Amino acid sequence: MSVAVIGGGSFGTALAQILAEAGNDVFQVMRDEKVIEAMNTRHENPRYLPNIYLSEKIKATKNPEVLRECNYWVIALPCQKQAELLPQFKPYFGELTTLINVAKGIVLDRLLPLSMVVPKIFGLEDDSTRYAALSGPSFAKEVALNLPTACVLACSDENRAAQIRDIFATPYFRCYSTTDVLGVELGGAVKNIYAIGAGIVDGLGYGDNARAALVTRGLAEMSRLGMAMGAFYETFMGLSGLGDLSLTCNGDLSRNRQVGLRLGKGEKLEDIIASMNSVAEGVPTTKAVSALARSLEVDMPIVFVMERILSGELTPQEGLVVLMNRARKAEKL
Repeated sequence: MSVAVIGGGSFGTALAQILAEAGNDVFQVMRDEKVIEAMNTRHENPRYLPNIYLSEKIKATKNPEVLRECNYWVIALPCQKQAELLPQFKPYFGELTTLINVAKGIVLDRLLPLSMVVPKIFGLEDDSTRYAALSGPSFAKEVALNLPTACVLACSDENRAAQIRDIFATPYFRCYSTTDVLGVELGGAVKNIYAIGAGIVDGLGYGDNARAALVTRGLAEMSRLGMAMGAFYETFMGLSGLGDLSLTCNGDLSRNRQVGLRLGKGEKLEDIIASMNSVAEGVPTTKAVSALARSLEVDMPIVFVMERILSGELTPQEGLVVLMNRARKAEKL
């Protein structure tokens, strides 16, 4: 199978490694010519995954013509950039091409998940079976190092989902399938907000109890939003929901958690963002999800407080006071 990965970041590169290890011919389309040269000569992505040897079956290129040869395109571009960047690839999109989106976020200027934006770019409004989403607890570095990982592949067609998941199958990367594209996308996007919150909790030294409470109530919030939009509750109990939420809130490789840690220790958000090599999707996602929840009248108190913290309206300490002093109520979803 010939598969294209669009994007030269850490997760796109890690998935290119998995796809190559699974026996596919992989073309990775990116812009950075220095990284392209390094990947094709030293088999390393020095910018995002330094000192990790990559398969020689990965061919890095700046030329989008290679996309014509691939029936599967893995889209590994930042969520907020996809609407801007993807139209340039439409001329190479074939009648048999299937898109597999691995970005995690809500499109800020439209308040929509990527499954309601990207298919329109490629004229797939009437053929949802050619769009899929991959998500789950998967730090790029660990994936690239062939450490055991499990994810979930979502496509509206059950048979197509099972077919696509198999192109990622290796002895150390296990891919489940589901038809709940929306639920998988929302879980992967919204958990980044709580990861920033968990980092803030640890940065302030508030302890394990506080982090566990934030994660648990965060899961309730994201499930409420998902069901209000038509996703399945069960999806949020799975790999792209609880699994990804647990990893991102507790793992130090999480970019979003690192943002929260630094906020909790007193750094300014703009300084944190300026110093980062990769995008922390949870920052723009917080604003988008907050607006989306209000429009749907879904109660998401942690998200609402996180928005106020990230905008500078509240300090992290003040945000905790707001949450702890909300009206007491029975525990429910």
